Amino acid sequence: MSFLSATGMTGGYGGPDIIQNCDITVERGEIAVVVGPNGAGKSTAMKAVFGMLTLREGTVVFDGTDITRLAPQERVRQGMGFVPQNRNVFVSLTVEENLEMGAFIRDDDISETKQQVFDLFPILAEKRNQPAGELSGGQRQQVAVGRALMTQPKLLMLDEPTAGVSPIVMDELFDRIVEIARTGIAILMVEQNARQALEIADHGFVLVQGGNRFTDTGEALLANDEVRRSFLGG
Repeated sequence: MSFLSATGMTGGYGGPDIIQNCDITVERGEIAVVVGPNGAGKSTAMKAVFGMLTLREGTVVFDGTDITRLAPQERVRQGMGFVPQNRNVFVSLTVEENLEMGAFIRDDDISETKQQVFDLFPILAEKRNQPAGELSGGQRQQVAVGRALMTQPKLLMLDEPTAGVSPIVMDELFDRIVEIARTGIAILMVEQNARQALEIADHGFVLVQGGNRFTDTGEALLANDEVRRSFLGG
């Protein structure tokens, strides 16, 4: 079984099902990307993996443990880190205080992990005493990712990490995501910039109307004529 195995996920937010029989799997140290048109259920599928909605059907198994009924905070303690698309930093706190807030579940020395985050994102070390609300969008995103890394997750989930940032910042963020995966952390990412995301993905999941339409390696999906024509702009 995969390191993360979310299978048959069906559910929504109390009304009609938004995801239907949706499957997402991720292995250790790999990058899995969920792409698809607007309204396809991409973010909902990720939130289901993190326990932010109750599944009507399906199971989520993480690192050999069935966590289907666990609350999000319990999943964090199991080793999941989640970076939402919006409102993902404490704007009145400094960069360093944001990172320290990310270590709320830890009672050990966090200084080494904090230094690892500063090494990964040097601009954050430079601006460590600056309020996060004064940072650019790309820098805030780095703070949000860094804060999630402070929990020392085994799986890092990113919901639209490049939304609203420039192409240069997007490329830099993707480079850092690849670096994180190389440390052995599994990455699950929902991304609107599908072509660029699939270029760094080990595996990709194309969702349409809440279900899996295509599942393959990132390379194979980029080479698939129907995927390119329907979802990647030709």
